[in-house]
Amino acid sequence: MKYDHERAVALLRVGAARPNADFREGQSEAIRHLVEGQGRLLVIQKTGWGKSFVYFIAAKLLREQGGGPTLLISPLLSLMRNQVAAAQAMGVSAVAIHSDNVDEWEDIIAQLRRDEVDVLIISPERLANARFNEEVLSELAGRISLLVVDEAHCISDWGHDFRPQYRLLERIVKSLPKNLRLLATTATANNRVMGDLINILGPDLATLKGDLSRPSLSLQTIKLPTQAERMAWIGEQLSQIAGSGIIYTLTVRDALQLTAWLKSLGHNVACYTGATEDRPALEDALLNNQVKALVATTALGMGYDKPDLAFVFHFQMPASVVAYYQQVGRAGRALDSAYGVLLSGTEELEIAEWFIGSAFPTKDEVELLLNALADAPHGLSVPELLGVVNISQARINKALDLLKLESPAPIAKAGSKWTLTAATLGDSFWDRTERLTALRRDELKEMRRYVELPYGAHMDYLIAALDGNVSMAKPALLPQLTTFVDPASIHAAIAFLKRSNLPIQPRMKWPTGGLPSFGVKGNIPEVHRANVGISLSMWGDAGWGKLVKADRYNAQYFSEELVEACAVMFEKWSPQPAPTWVTATPSLRHPNLVPSFAERLALRLGLPYRQALLKILHTKEQKIMANSSQQALNLDGALAVNPDMVLAGPVLLVDDIVNSRWTVTVAAMLLRKHGSGEVWPLALAQSSAEE
Repeated sequence: MKYDHERAVALLRVGAARPNADFREGQSEAIRHLVEGQGRLLVIQKTGWGKSFVYFIAAKLLREQGGGPTLLISPLLSLMRNQVAAAQAMGVSAVAIHSDNVDEWEDIIAQLRRDEVDVLIISPERLANARFNEEVLSELAGRISLLVVDEAHCISDWGHDFRPQYRLLERIVKSLPKNLRLLATTATANNRVMGDLINILGPDLATLKGDLSRPSLSLQTIKLPTQAERMAWIGEQLSQIAGSGIIYTLTVRDALQLTAWLKSLGHNVACYTGATEDRPALEDALLNNQVKALVATTALGMGYDKPDLAFVFHFQMPASVVAYYQQVGRAGRALDSAYGVLLSGTEELEIAEWFIGSAFPTKDEVELLLNALADAPHGLSVPELLGVVNISQARINKALDLLKLESPAPIAKAGSKWTLTAATLGDSFWDRTERLTALRRDELKEMRRYVELPYGAHMDYLIAALDGNVSMAKPALLPQLTTFVDPASIHAAIAFLKRSNLPIQPRMKWPTGGLPSFGVKGNIPEVHRANVGISLSMWGDAGWGKLVKADRYNAQYFSEELVEACAVMFEKWSPQPAPTWVTATPSLRHPNLVPSFAERLALRLGLPYRQALLKILHTKEQKIMANSSQQALNLDGALAVNPDMVLAGPVLLVDDIVNSRWTVTVAAMLLRKHGSGEVWPLALAQSSAEE
C-alpha cells in the first residue's frame, strides 16, 4: 500500500490537538515502513516519544486503503483505556476486549463482524481464552492487516514485566504469514532483551532505536533506612516541591500506609493499587491536577501519560534498572525539568528477593501438583488442589499458568478441572527458570550499584545499562533535594505508625470440605462468627511490629509497654457491646506467652480473665501452612473449650499474631457454641505470606 505523508501529518495534528505538530525523528519512517509492508519492525523509543501515534496512524492509513483491522496486544487495563481514548481522538475506531467489560463483548463482536472497528485491543491473556478464540480471533485472523505488540519487552524472558501468556505470541507469530505487518514497541530493551525479541518475532526484524536520554529528568538517590525516615522526607518534600507526581511503593501495604500518613499531614493524595476501585477516576484526577500525587504500586505504570508530571519518587528501590527507567520515565515529558528521586531502605532487598524467589514454582511444588493430579483421574479444580497440597493459591495458579504453556503441556484444563496429559515436563522448563532467576539477581545487583551513585551520574548509568548511547546524556538541571529529615518529622511518623491499627476481618465461610472433626462446612452462621477485630501492628513494621517480633522471639515475654499500647488501642476502639471478660488463644509450644499477656491486659482493663480455650492436639505452625484450606485443616479438632471457664458476656479474644485468621475463627465458634457472648479478636500483630 502507499504511504500518504500529508494524510499522516493531518492525523498526527488531530491526535495531538496541535495544528502545527510535526513528526519526531523516526516516527514518519516507522509509519511508512508499516504501511508499505517493508517487513516486521521493532521500535525502541523512550517514554513520551509517541509510539502510539505510529501504530494508530499506520492502522488508519491501512484502513483508508481497504485494509483490515489492526490487532493490538496491550498488557494493562489502564493502558488499554488510554489507548482507546488516544485512538478515538484522531478518528480511529478502537475497542478493547478484557475481563472488565464482558457485558460489552456482544456489541464489540457485532461491530467487528460489521467491519466497523479499526483497532481491536486485547491483553495477552485473552489469547488463551477459548471463547475469545472461537468467537473473535478465528473470524478476524484472515482480515488482520497489522499486528502490534505494545510493551514488547514483556515477551522477553528477561522482560521485567514478564507474563507467561506473552509466550503464546511466539507460537502465534510463527504461524502468521511472513508478509503480515508486525510492529513491536517498547521504551526499555537492552541488548539481551532485543536479542530475545529478534528470536521470537523473526530474524528479519528491523529495529528503530532512539535516544534514551531524558534531559528534563534530574535523578537522585537518597539512603534512608527506616520507613519512618522516608515517610517523613516525602511528607516534607510534598510541601516544598511544585507540581504533581507519582510516589511508587513495592507493596500494597506500603501504598496504603504511606497514603494515610500523607493525608494525616494534610496532603491531597490518593492510593492507587491493583485492588483500587475506580482507577480511571484516579488517573483522571492526577491528569487534571486534582491531587498532588498518587501513591501507587506498579499497577500505575506502562502507558499512563501525563506529560507534565513534575516528580516521581520511589519509596523503595525497584528490583531492576529496566523497571526503574519505565517508572521514573513518567515524569518530565513535557516539562523543562522534573525530579526522579529514589529513596532506599533496609526492607527493599528482602522484598526483591521474595519476588525473585517466588517468580517460578519450585521442583517440589510442581511434583506435589503433578502427583495430586495423577491421583485424580477425573481432575481437580484449584479449590480441590488447595485441600490436598500445602501450596498457596497464588503459587498454584502461577505453576498451572506456566505448565500449561509448555509445548507439549503436561497438564490440560477441562471446565474447572485440571488433568494430566501424556506429555512429561522437560528439562528445558527448569533450565529456563534457573537462568531467569540468576538474571534477575544480576539485575538486582545492578540496581544496588545505582543507589550508590553520586548526584549527576544516574542518567549515564541508566542509559549504559539499557545499552543506549551515553554520549547523548545531559547534566541534571535541578539542584539536589535535601537529604536532611527533621527529627521531629521522623518522631511524628513513628507515632503515626504506632497509631495505625489494623482491622481483623472475620471469615464468613469454612474451607472447601469443611472441618470434619468439628462437623462444620459451608457458610459460618453469624451467631458463631467473630466480630471485626483489631491488631496493634503489622508484624515487624516500624511502629509496634518490631517490638512485638523482638519480644516474641528474644524475650519470649510481651512487655508492659505492649500491654499499655493495647489498652490504649482498646479504649480508643471501644467495641460495642463492650467485652465483659478476656480469654486467650492457647498454644502447646508456648503455653504461657499469650495467656500471660492477656491476663495482664485484662488486669489493666479491669476485666476478669478466664483461660476458656484449650489446645488438645499438637499442630504445625500456621505460618508454614501455605494456603487457607491447609491452615484451616491444620486446626481441625485441635482446639477445645473448658465450659466451666466460659462467661456469658461478650469476650475479648487475645492472640499474639493473626495470620490466616482461622485460629480466631475456630476459637470464636467454640466460645459462642459454649455460651459466650459476641467475640472481639485483639492481636498484637498481623502477618501474611504476601507481605
